[in-house]
Amino acid sequence: MNTDKIYAEQLANEYAPKDTSKVVALKKLDARAKLPANIFTYTFGIIMALIAGTGMCFSMNVIGDGSTVSFVIGVIIGLVGLVGMGVNYPIYKKMLNNGKQKYAFEIMELAKEISND
Repeated sequence: MNTDKIYAEQLANEYAPKDTSKVVALKKLDARAKLPANIFTYTFGIIMALIAGTGMCFSMNVIGDGSTVSFVIGVIIGLVGLVGMGVNYPIYKKMLNNGKQKYAFEIMELAKEISND
């Protein structure tokens, strides 16, 4: 196996002009269908994890004055964060299905064209 030849071919492919083929268009449509769900899921999940962490800090007296009120507020904030993390996946699945339905016709037509060629 000639690794220099493989490396040279990879480098040449990287600098070669890219053709906009139907497969590339299909990949872009697939990414466009999934992107909003992914962005929302990551953003919402991070925010809810931070909220849960803040609640835990309140309840363990890292933040706040260490009173019972601070503990109760921490538990409530933590539960809000945990519930948010729990509903994140069902929301993601719903958004992903909506995105797939929105682009299903275009993706299917392009896939049929590719398979017929």
